[in-house]
Amino acid sequence: MRRNIGGSSPWEAVVGSSRAVRVGNVVHVAGTTATVDGEVVSVGDAYGQTRAAPEIVAWALREAEAGLEHVVRTRMFVTDIGRWEAVGRAHGEVFGTIRPAASLVQGAALIDPRHLVEIEAEGA
Repeated sequence: MRRNIGGSSPWEAVVGSSRAVRVGNVVHVAGTTATVDGEVVSVGDAYGQTRAAPEIVAWALREAEAGLEHVVRTRMFVTDIGRWEAVGRAHGEVFGTIRPAASLVQGAALIDPRHLVEIEAEGA
């Protein structure tokens, strides 16, 4: 059984995606940025954006009847790998006791130039 969970991202309808998808006991949370009510938060602050994105991930997981404690993998996409320590510290504050498999990758850009970090999560 598949369940799509829509969020408030202005890009979901355009791209044809869901905030999260649950199939059986597995939940996939789409790339999540620090965008709240259509506005980028913590502009210029990689640490702040990394702390904000998991709040949205947690909401999506709750909607899928799961929680952060069920996360087994995260992927962090950043626009500047030089900020890895701030991103890693913020990720560790959220996921430090859960310790999912994690990747941190630099890309050229994200969908909005004010985005510094995007986080995906998978839970089981």
